[in-house]
Amino acid sequence: MNDSHANRRNFIKTAAGLVVAPAIPNELLTASKPAIESPAILSSKQNAAPRIRFSVIGVNHGHIYGQVGAVIRGGGELVSFYAKEPDLAAEFAKRYPQAKAARSEQEILDDTSIQLVLSSIIPDERAPLGIRVMKAGKDYMVDKPGITTLEQLAEVRKVQKETKRIYSILYSERLENRATVKAGELVKSGTIGKVIQTVGLGPHRMNPKTRPDWFFDKKRFGGIICDIASHQFDQFLYFTGSTKAEVVASQVGNVHYPQYPNFEDFGDVMLRGDGGTGYIRVDWFTPDGLKSWGDGRLTILGTDGFIELRKNIDPGGRDGGNHLFLTDNKETRYIDCSKEPLPYGEQLVNDVLNRTETAMSQEHCFLATELALKAQKQAKRLDLKV
Repeated sequence: MNDSHANRRNFIKTAAGLVVAPAIPNELLTASKPAIESPAILSSKQNAAPRIRFSVIGVNHGHIYGQVGAVIRGGGELVSFYAKEPDLAAEFAKRYPQAKAARSEQEILDDTSIQLVLSSIIPDERAPLGIRVMKAGKDYMVDKPGITTLEQLAEVRKVQKETKRIYSILYSERLENRATVKAGELVKSGTIGKVIQTVGLGPHRMNPKTRPDWFFDKKRFGGIICDIASHQFDQFLYFTGSTKAEVVASQVGNVHYPQYPNFEDFGDVMLRGDGGTGYIRVDWFTPDGLKSWGDGRLTILGTDGFIELRKNIDPGGRDGGNHLFLTDNKETRYIDCSKEPLPYGEQLVNDVLNRTETAMSQEHCFLATELALKAQKQAKRLDLKV
């Protein structure tokens, strides 16, 4: 196996966080990345009579395992997959032996029994694939970033409107994070009053030796704001209730990795919406001393209190992730969210069956992406001497 194949395979394993390895600390497996569960656990959660049949095309990022887990929990049956890379296909087949290895993408698109297609193909290929999926009469759930250019977004919107199919981007830091789900319940119940601002921080660990070549090419991943920060745009819209928003300012830079000239390691954004304001910072500077890939945080400021989420790790010493701190006019309290349910998978399956938008409205999905793409496109270049 050559170096690029080895790096790609390591990347998939690193991103997925294999649960079959008991030596991996819980801190590395919890929260804002989609939950990864073993086939035995997932099969025990599979409904006796699956509600939909789904397939996978493209497994270039380990997030695909969380995507599959969400749909299986929601009542979906994984019946087939296609990946053009033999090493990635072999890894996926090992995890899901019940799924048939299709001979081509077209074989899946032509299968009229398949209702939903999932993908974590290389980011710049995700929108074109989604268009083919929708034109084939199927719904689509894709890893973030689900779209990498404004031109792609315009075409996706056009085809989605024509076909009436679902184009769902799995913003996992909200939809598959138990603390963020709980925060949504608290905000909707009025616990902290009217939300004024969200502050979303998305730090990540670099691990360059485990990354495939496309990871370092901005044309492939779309830029750091398009990629990582897509989560934070989703959360800003959701928690402020904004249906219209603008990018006030944004900046990006590659301040520490000159050996990767097409890479970006830092970005931040200021937002103004019709329901509140937002600030976003994302980076690739998580130090090796942290017992997690990143100290992901979200602060939600309201008129009567605030919520802070520590999604992956509590530096104060609590185990695991999914930590929520609530301060209102009465007290400050800690809520352990590790047992909170994750409704996205079931909601998406319901939407596939009922042609509804309970998991996420289509307009919300596209607006979050539009803001990320605009912020990326207009970002000023940050040049620091470090």
